[in-house]
Amino acid sequence: MTTYIAVVCGVFGLLIGSFLNVVIWRVPRGESVVRPRSHCPKCGEPITARDDIPIVSWLLLRGRCRHCGNAISVRYPLVELACGLLFAGFAIRFGAHFVLVAYLYLAAVGLALAMIDFDHKRLPDVLTLPSYPIALTLLGLAAVVDHRGHTPFLRAVLAGVALYAFYEVIGFIQPRGMGGGDIKLSGVLGLYLGWLGWGELIVGAFAAFLIGGVVSIGLVLLAGAGRKTKVPFGPFMLLGTLVGIYAGHDVAHAYTSFTLS
Repeated sequence: MTTYIAVVCGVFGLLIGSFLNVVIWRVPRGESVVRPRSHCPKCGEPITARDDIPIVSWLLLRGRCRHCGNAISVRYPLVELACGLLFAGFAIRFGAHFVLVAYLYLAAVGLALAMIDFDHKRLPDVLTLPSYPIALTLLGLAAVVDHRGHTPFLRAVLAGVALYAFYEVIGFIQPRGMGGGDIKLSGVLGLYLGWLGWGELIVGAFAAFLIGGVVSIGLVLLAGAGRKTKVPFGPFMLLGTLVGIYAGHDVAHAYTSFTLS
C-alpha cells in the first residue's frame, strides 16, 4: 500500500514540479502563473501538451525548443524530478494519512521558495504568507481526520510561534544576517516541525544553521567568498526542516540518551 501511494504521489509530484517551474520564473517578476500559457522565452511559441510532459519531453527534445531550437535549461527537469522525489519521500514517511496532504504542500511551496531565494536572494510574501493559513487549515484537518487529537496541532502552533520569535530575535540582533523573508518563513516551518515533536523542531532549526555554516565555510575556502557575499538562507532553512522531519526524532533521542546516561 505504501509503495503504491509513493508511486502515485511521485508521479503527481512530477506534474506539480512542471507547474513550479512556472511559479519559480514568474512570481519574482510579478507575472501571473495562469496566463499566458507556458511558452518559449525566445520565440514566444506556446508549449504544447506533448512538449510539456515532465522530464520526458525535455529528454525527447534534447533540451531544446521544438520551434526555434533555443536551449532549455536542465534545471527544468531537475525541479520536476526533485518535486517527484519529495512527494514520494513524504508519502513513504507519512503513509495513507491526511497529514500527508499538508506535507505535500510544504514540499511544493518549499521547493519553489528555495529556488527563488537561490536566484533572487528573497522569499516572496505571495508564497510565504498564504502558507500560514494553508498549513494551519491542513494540519487542523489532519488532527481531526487522522484522529490525532488536539495535541499535535497545539504543539505545531506553539512551535510555529516559538521558531518565529527565535528568528525575530536573531533578526533584531543581527539585521544583516537575517532577512525579513527568512523570519516570515520560520513560523511556517515551525508549524510543520512542531506537528511531529519538539525534538524535530530543535533538530530541524539547528540543522539549518549547521548546513548554512558548512556551506558558507566551503564558499570561503573554495570559491573565494567574502564577508559581503550574499548567501540565501532560505534553502538552508528548508533543508534543515527535511533533516528534522526525517531524522529529528532519532537525533534528539540519541542526544538525550547520551547526555542523560
